[in-house]
Amino acid sequence: MESVQAKVSRIRDLTHNVRELELILCEPAAISFKAGQFISFDIPKEGYPYPVTRPYSIASPSSTSDRVLLLFNLVPGGPGSTYLFSLREGDPVRFKGPAGSFTLREDPTKQMLFVATGTGIAPFRSMILSYLERDGTRPLMLFWGVRSERDLYYQDEFKDLADRYPHFSFVMTLSQPGSEWTGGRGRVSSLVQERVTSVRDLAVYLCGNGNMIKDVTSYIQAKGLCPIYREKYY
Repeated sequence: MESVQAKVSRIRDLTHNVRELELILCEPAAISFKAGQFISFDIPKEGYPYPVTRPYSIASPSSTSDRVLLLFNLVPGGPGSTYLFSLREGDPVRFKGPAGSFTLREDPTKQMLFVATGTGIAPFRSMILSYLERDGTRPLMLFWGVRSERDLYYQDEFKDLADRYPHFSFVMTLSQPGSEWTGGRGRVSSLVQERVTSVRDLAVYLCGNGNMIKDVTSYIQAKGLCPIYREKYY
């Protein structure tokens, strides 16, 4: 993988434990990547003789070749999370990439279903923005689950996209909502079981925690033959 020098150009806290980090490229000044791919950081870890490698999906569309946007959780004690949360605007960084095969397949016969939990939304944001920028016309549905109202972000952006593009639809669901929440309730895997009655002409993309991926995969496979593409987030 290519080694890239960059610097932090923007930091935005989206929730109590989710941060968005934009890196502007320095050397080289631009990279080519496919929506859904990731970049990796080699991070020193106390007690280890070698750095640990931590991958992060690119959340920005592939048209922005001079910068990348990352999305990540604060994980107490996690080397990757600790490093990224320590960065400040203007700090230099080095990463490797892009890499990864969790990308959109070009199949005009398939409708697409994206299912995400938490920050598993990162590669899907890149895919959705890239796809809509190309005027893609295949129906695309996004089901996204987080825990509660304080974990919400990007939902207004996706609602706006759904209003602007009739072939894109978006459903947000909370597994532990408050009494005033009027949107979807329950786990996103339950939402899939409620809404997906047939897998004919469907391609499914899953990104998030392992239990969701396992449950949705089992349900989809029980419905019939259907391509399923997966990226596990721990």
